[in-house]
This record gives sequence, C-alpha cells and structure tokens, in this order.
Amino acid sequence: MFQNNLISIAKILNFHGINGEVKAGYSQGNENKLKKLKFVYVNYQNEYLELKIKSLKFHKNFAIIKFENIDNINDVIKYKGLNLYTKESNIIENLDEDEYLISQLTGLKVYDKSGLFLGIVEEVAENKASSLLSVRYNKDNKLYFVPFVKQLVLKVDLKEKFVIVDNIEGLIGQ
Repeated sequence: MFQNNLISIAKILNFHGINGEVKAGYSQGNENKLKKLKFVYVNYQNEYLELKIKSLKFHKNFAIIKFENIDNINDVIKYKGLNLYTKESNIIENLDEDEYLISQLTGLKVYDKSGLFLGIVEEVAENKASSLLSVRYNKDNKLYFVPFVKQLVLKVDLKEKFVIVDNIEGLIGQ
C-alpha cells in the first residue's frame, strides 16, 4: 500500500469505556495537529485500514478517540497496542513555520555561516531541552550533536537540502 507515506502519530493503549472509544498516547504539544485529522490508519494483520475519526478529546495526557462504525469494546479491542498513522502530507501542511519532521532533516548537508561544508545530518535525537541534529563531520568522520535551537541552527532550506549552523567553538570538529 502506501506505508512509506505514513507516519506514526499515536498509539492505542486501551479501550475507553464500553462504546468503542480508545485511549491513545501521543507526543505532548501535538493536540492541534491531531484535532485537524479526519482519518487515521492502523496496521491490522498486515493491512492498513482507514479509520474515520468521529470525535476526539483530550483527558489528562491521553487522547480519547471515537471512530465511526466502532461502537463497542469488541470492535476496538483488536487494535489495542497498535500505532495510529496519518499521511505525512497531513502533518507537513499543519507544521508551524519553524517545525520540521525528522524525515525532512535527515540527509541535509550542514554548512557553517561562511559556507564551509561540515557534514551531513544522519539522524535527529531528542533530549529534554531540544532536538539534536546528529551531524557526521566530513573531516574526522565523528558524530557531533547540534542542539536544534535558533541560536545555533540559523537556516533550514528543505528545497535546496541544507542547514546553516553557527559553528561556535566546541560544536563541530574543533
């Protein structure tokens, strides 16, 4: 099917009540992105099934979701523990100006302010303070971590596939 265009946005943790609602875990701060979705997909028995969202509300740190045509525990219990997916394009169109998907940043070339090529973004890691760009430095082949903050990541150009960083002392290859 189209699983390469899908990204995970939540996980069904359990049923909620007896009317077919689910309790789903999701990344905090993404409430508005979830609210805008009309459909999600679930990979059930190696087939991606489309589930239409009838209602969605938030309770504590969870999303409570009701799907159309799922009206009792028996209809929903089979999805317990499965991830919910959406089309990547649905998320991209709802990103804020300075928000990016990890898949958009991976593989970008990294340059300093003077235009010197430093390396390639291999992956994006998370810590409590910020996301970290894992940059493979072209001179010593070591991996350096650049906090993804405006003070250090000065420009992201997805069209031209590069990032400009302020390579302060001790950041990359110094």
